[in-house]
Amino acid sequence: MSTQHDVKRYPGLGALSAAFFVYLYAPLVVVIIYSFNANRITGVWTEFSFKWYGSALNNKALMAALETSLIVAGIATVVATTIALLAALAIIRGKNVRFRKVSETVVNLPLLLPEIVLAVATLILFSLIGLQNGLLKLVIAHSAFCTPFAFLPIRARLQGMSLDFEEAATDLYATRWTVFRRVTLPLIFPGLFSGAMLAFLISMDDFITSNMLASGGSTTLPVYIFSLIRAGTSPELNAIATLLIVASLVLATVALTVAAKGARDDI
Repeated sequence: MSTQHDVKRYPGLGALSAAFFVYLYAPLVVVIIYSFNANRITGVWTEFSFKWYGSALNNKALMAALETSLIVAGIATVVATTIALLAALAIIRGKNVRFRKVSETVVNLPLLLPEIVLAVATLILFSLIGLQNGLLKLVIAHSAFCTPFAFLPIRARLQGMSLDFEEAATDLYATRWTVFRRVTLPLIFPGLFSGAMLAFLISMDDFITSNMLASGGSTTLPVYIFSLIRAGTSPELNAIATLLIVASLVLATVALTVAAKGARDDI
């Protein structure tokens, strides 16, 4: 009702909203359509074909970059989500926590700083300590800047969760570990899962930090795609982009489904 009322009250709002979404998603639609173009010239349509998907999947350099991204994102997601969970429990559930707001600000600090600043600072730090392993550098850096993205959904879930269940378990002589494992963790799982998926997507999508820290044998997918773009657009890039769009939509759908299930369980 409120949306319909706003559209009637402000003429042109509906058309403006539609134009905004067309502007936002039209490039994605064009990329998807031309990923099925058989012609090597990206902007000239000839016939429908899946050959560029086969070409992309048979590209050894591309598959190596994808493998590196998945390894880095997987490890960084586990590390970042674990740190975010512990930080959220300490800040939200901790008793007599001093400087609670300061602690929360420190955890969220990577969100407030430009990524280029964090990337340069990380690069300088690794140079000072003499860390040379490219994959390890990426894992550490990604774990650091993904932590606040995992922290926000977990914190929101903990803040919205009643203490009654945990207190009831404590009254029944459950240990703190049992309370966490059997009560707290299942209740915050939707937020935990959403935070982990968000951290994973942010890590897979990162370019600035990965480009500055990558070395031989540790090239991530965004860095590899950028190197292809510098050489000129190709239908293979459209195929890669389409596969990434589909994978992102699947992960987002799964995360939203889990979050919606958790919300229904709370009612």
